[in-house]
Amino acid sequence: MTIYPEAATMPVVRSSEAVTHEIHGARFVSYATPRTGSKELCAWRGEIPAGTKAPAHTVNREEIFHLLEGELLITLDGCTEHIAPGDTVIINPGATLRVENPTDRTAVSWVTTSIGLEAALADGSRITPPWAN
Repeated sequence: MTIYPEAATMPVVRSSEAVTHEIHGARFVSYATPRTGSKELCAWRGEIPAGTKAPAHTVNREEIFHLLEGELLITLDGCTEHIAPGDTVIINPGATLRVENPTDRTAVSWVTTSIGLEAALADGSRITPPWAN
């Protein structure tokens, strides 16, 4: 049994405290961020509704994308794969990613990356997602 000093606190983010963001038709429920006590990593649950086709974007940080529920088509640097529950996609820095949900039900993912993630869209605009910074 580990005993912690009285002054120590364990950072726990309760589901009721998670912050939800919406962009491009998807929901991002943010759990681990600098605001919640994380020093290096960010983690969120993604909810990708049926029929969603997110725009292609190029990321500056590695992402680990794990599908919990549903099915998706993931295109990574021009290669498209069908992703099923339990599958994990490793997205390296500089890769261009597109996510599509061609089904009739919402897909749910868990994503982890390092703090400072940014994405560049095809039109040159940049997104600094608040759930990853």
